[in-house]
Amino acid sequence: MTSSFDTGRPADIDPDDLANVADHDDLARVIERMLADLRKHPGEWENNTLERYLDALAAQLQALPALYSNLGEPLPDQPTWRVVAEILLGATGYE
Repeated sequence: MTSSFDTGRPADIDPDDLANVADHDDLARVIERMLADLRKHPGEWENNTLERYLDALAAQLQALPALYSNLGEPLPDQPTWRVVAEILLGATGYE
């Protein structure tokens, strides 16, 4: 592994790209960037196989209530496109 992370890293996506996700097209662009990063650095992601990614995605979704509680915010009944992007991206590096 060539990264400075001990176990692996999340996809390298600019935080501004996440902050600006407002619709399904923006989300699709973030996912395309995630895929490009995985193809460019296949061994660097923490969860670089479908099995590991889906396991991390489920764990991250289960952890959302605690995350929002720690932030002092209510868990939204309906997530925004930005929140979906953050969840999908977060699963790439979730341990």
